[in-house]
Amino acid sequence: MSFSAQDEHFMRRAIALAWQGRFTTTPNPNVGCVLVKDGKVIGEGFHIQAGTPHAEIHALNAAAENAEGATAYVTLEPCSHTGRTGPCAGALIAAKVAKVVCAMQDPNPQVSGRGMAMLEAAGIDVEYGLLSAQAEALNTGFLKRMRTRRPFVTCKLAASIDGKTALANGQSKWITCSDARADVHSLRAQHCAIVSGADTVISDNAQLNVRLSGQQLADYPLAQVRQPVRVIIDSRYRLTPDLALMQTPGKIIIVRSRTAPALDKVQQWPNNVTELYVAGDNDGHVDLVALLTQLAAEDINSLWLEGGATLAGAFAKQQLIDRYVVYLAPKLMGQDTKGLVNIGPFADMNDIEQMQFSDMRPIGEDVRLTLDKRAVE
Repeated sequence: MSFSAQDEHFMRRAIALAWQGRFTTTPNPNVGCVLVKDGKVIGEGFHIQAGTPHAEIHALNAAAENAEGATAYVTLEPCSHTGRTGPCAGALIAAKVAKVVCAMQDPNPQVSGRGMAMLEAAGIDVEYGLLSAQAEALNTGFLKRMRTRRPFVTCKLAASIDGKTALANGQSKWITCSDARADVHSLRAQHCAIVSGADTVISDNAQLNVRLSGQQLADYPLAQVRQPVRVIIDSRYRLTPDLALMQTPGKIIIVRSRTAPALDKVQQWPNNVTELYVAGDNDGHVDLVALLTQLAAEDINSLWLEGGATLAGAFAKQQLIDRYVVYLAPKLMGQDTKGLVNIGPFADMNDIEQMQFSDMRPIGEDVRLTLDKRAVE
């Protein structure tokens, strides 16, 4: 399909709108909608939170009676089913829009072409594929869960320029600058869940929540609406109720392997803490694929992996990481220090997973590198 420069302009606006919902829409996708009539925007909106009106409804409400004959630019195929809200395709039909331009089809089995078919059956002109790559980038987590029944996994790493994460005595505060650490909180806020290991939680007495301050609160007003679920892998029963993690609000899931030895005593956890038992190996280690599958079944779209070198290595060994976010500080930490990821050794370069750089930018005194899985050719 061919699209005009004007089409692209309005779809870019819809994508920008959709991005505003990135902190709050989960488990729903980020969606933006722009209604245009006679070359002018008459209504626009974005989805904010599950159970509240979708982007199309916000745009239609803004346009009121002027929507008849308009063109709707939507970043994702309008839904055709009744869930917590009514079908957006039906609302567009009722408003008598003339045309709908979708950036991409929705892979959700409840939609998956049905929305476009519903619109076409009502005589509405439907086109799709405009800026589809940009629309895909809006919803990496939702799309991964819909297509594979697993969440999108992002692994956060921080190191000196020689790839070290701590001194031999374990000291690691602080390798990166305050700007980089603040950036981590804004990225945590964009994920459904944060996964870590008991060792990291105990050694750092980590809270693993989102804490924004100052300009960040002004820049991201929705970022503190929802705290990510904290998922802690603890097959050796090392966590205790007195940790800082347990004293902060928000849902916590303690993950244990069914093959791990049971503990004689039963811990009394706060009401926000639940235990999840998944498959494991003969050594009691959690089956990470089983864990990801279970979390996806609980509507977790995206995971922010923030643990030690051992946990990162376990995910990396099975090639379960979709994206790496690496903060590099301008420091040399030298020999006999701890590395980024415990993986390998490899005997052949062909056995090493190849990533690709997708973004590089300075964050304060440091540099943030983003690497994604290389697409299968």
